[in-house]
Amino acid sequence: MPSSGLLRILFIGDIIGRPGRRAVTDLLPGIKGEYGIDFTVANCENAAGGFGVTTKLVGELTDLGIDVLTSGNHIWDRREVAEDLDSFTNVLRPYNYPPGLPGRGWGTFETADGRKVVVVNLQGRVFMRPIDCPFRAADELLKSIEDKIVLVDMHAEATSEKVAMGWHLDGRVSAMVGTHTHVQTSDERVLPGGTAYITDVGMTGPHDSVIGIEKEAIIRRFLTEVPNRFEVGKEDIRLSGLVISVDAASGRAIEAERIHRSLNGGGK
Repeated sequence: MPSSGLLRILFIGDIIGRPGRRAVTDLLPGIKGEYGIDFTVANCENAAGGFGVTTKLVGELTDLGIDVLTSGNHIWDRREVAEDLDSFTNVLRPYNYPPGLPGRGWGTFETADGRKVVVVNLQGRVFMRPIDCPFRAADELLKSIEDKIVLVDMHAEATSEKVAMGWHLDGRVSAMVGTHTHVQTSDERVLPGGTAYITDVGMTGPHDSVIGIEKEAIIRRFLTEVPNRFEVGKEDIRLSGLVISVDAASGRAIEAERIHRSLNGGGK
């Protein structure tokens, strides 16, 4: 179990459809016990059939023991969720969308023993929609946050943009975890200022696929450039994540450990 001065956070990579939800159901309890996890965050924007999330699934994922659900550009894919965003207490959409949209992009949450954790959701702009600048949005937001432990989900396409954000936030947040591209990178580390970092935490779902979608459909799209129906893959189900150990007093990360577990056993 962690000492009273250490907080262990688990960030679960993008949950893809039913296979991803199954991976969380089957693997999360064991991971929590193994690492003594105090707080769990997961990106849920692909939990419903690979595109978006539903109100029902928000409840199911919360019941599985996920404290906060972050998202990205696909949070708007299901109309019911876009309409319900204001009512959710633990679901975030990217903070740097223009003002006036439903939902919130950050929040202060508590662990079971009452320690506060701030979670911020940002979205990149390179190769994505030209929304408000995530760098300037983060700067303004952090001016108002006094809590020590701050976790950022940077949902972005370009590696360069995520790396730049990591350096930009180093020493000002406890961790910056990259999401969106669904391929886990092997560059997890603690930056000099005490910020845990990974360019992309990867995906939780079927890895016998093209980033979660049946590979035949994706190959057909590349070969023909004709729109076709995408279905979530079904095989080689894995959970990707990052375990972050944070000194609760200072908010500085001590360690970042990448995990990659298979439903069939094995993996780090």
